[in-house]
Amino acid sequence: MLVAVLAAGSLTACGSGSGSDPDTVRVAYNRSTDSKIRFKDGYLESVKKQFEKEHPGKKVELLPIQAPDNDYATKAEQMMRSPKTAPDLVYEDTFRINADIKAGYLRPLDGYLAKWDTWDQFVDTAKGAAKAEDGKTYAVPDGTDTRGLWFNKKIFAKAGLPADWQPRTWAEVLDAARVIKRKVPGVIPLNVYTGKGPGEAAVMQGFEMLVYGTGEDPLYDPSAKKWVGGDKGFQDALGFVRTVYGEKLGPDVSDALDPNVGSTVATQWFPEGKLAISLDGSWMGQNWINNGPRQWPDWSKDLAQAAMPTRDGQAPGTVSMSGGWTWAIPAKSKNPDLAWEFIETLQTKENAVEWDVVDAQIAVRKDVAADPRYLKSMPGITFFTGLVQYTHYRPALPVYPQVSTAIGEAMEKVTTGDSTPARAARDYDEQLKTIVADAGAGG
Repeated sequence: MLVAVLAAGSLTACGSGSGSDPDTVRVAYNRSTDSKIRFKDGYLESVKKQFEKEHPGKKVELLPIQAPDNDYATKAEQMMRSPKTAPDLVYEDTFRINADIKAGYLRPLDGYLAKWDTWDQFVDTAKGAAKAEDGKTYAVPDGTDTRGLWFNKKIFAKAGLPADWQPRTWAEVLDAARVIKRKVPGVIPLNVYTGKGPGEAAVMQGFEMLVYGTGEDPLYDPSAKKWVGGDKGFQDALGFVRTVYGEKLGPDVSDALDPNVGSTVATQWFPEGKLAISLDGSWMGQNWINNGPRQWPDWSKDLAQAAMPTRDGQAPGTVSMSGGWTWAIPAKSKNPDLAWEFIETLQTKENAVEWDVVDAQIAVRKDVAADPRYLKSMPGITFFTGLVQYTHYRPALPVYPQVSTAIGEAMEKVTTGDSTPARAARDYDEQLKTIVADAGAGG
């Protein structure tokens, strides 16, 4: 069905292939399904003009793919399969890099990086996010993120909760949501992303922000080189999700499973005072400043942030997850050298600062992190930058996207009440065995 939809042209981005013009670099990237969230469009148009001015006779063709993240990845992979359709540059989520490398879609960049002085400015964790199991680097990161709890201080005041709220355990998060439900009817107490629709947003911002608070290496054991099944920590994380939706502390289930729920949170529920707490990302402020989709001058007065606690408050007491996106050159690009030159233009210090500011990114470069404009870019940036010391990264393995899909399915089952956490965890175990066996990736 998805192939038929793609063929029908519901997703944009098509063309005659990267080999059709040696003087044109074709750049594929994801465009938000929300027409008001188009920071990337303006930024890339600006860099395109700069590049074409500095490279007389060369052109940049931007290929926006307007789709939710999962559909974007499918379309980009379809394009990269053939030299007739492969772009010269593609925007890649870090969690998909190894899968696309294994599929033969991307080319290593080590030869370019060895001659690029700017690479020394990138922090090691960011470099690692773009490195494959073969030890080669296949992409250049342009920012990262962290995650925590956003909360509405006005709603908290009505509920009698403190403005400096910092829960120490999962139970304290749920207790706050219960108080809000009881004392401030008509608002959503707690948003936790869940289910298949939101895709990786649900898995990373919802489930993994929970499961990484239950113990070390809860998804994949690197020392044993084995994926971890649906153990107690896994079931406890699903149990938290089930409590949120079973006790009606979260959004209506139909809203929670909407692929575009993140946009609703940012542009409706928070600005309109309909949501008390959201387990969410550092980038939220981009929606309310710098000509974002929902101008909200008082957002920094109305909202505050708190770190997500571990399950029982065990050390280190705080959990965060980090991801990020990168620029990669497809293996079947016919203009890789020109594509690399465009990456260099994207990554001048001025452009790197501009991108981190307009897209509310956490800097991955030392020079950008020290830039005064970055440091003043939005309230809360110091808080979210401080979470880097507690952060975790998803297992950078080729089968992770399939594992993520299986987790999303488990989340949806407990969200709708179709399954208990224990049963959903058992179903996950069975799927995990199949995924790992098919990939020859160990136990």
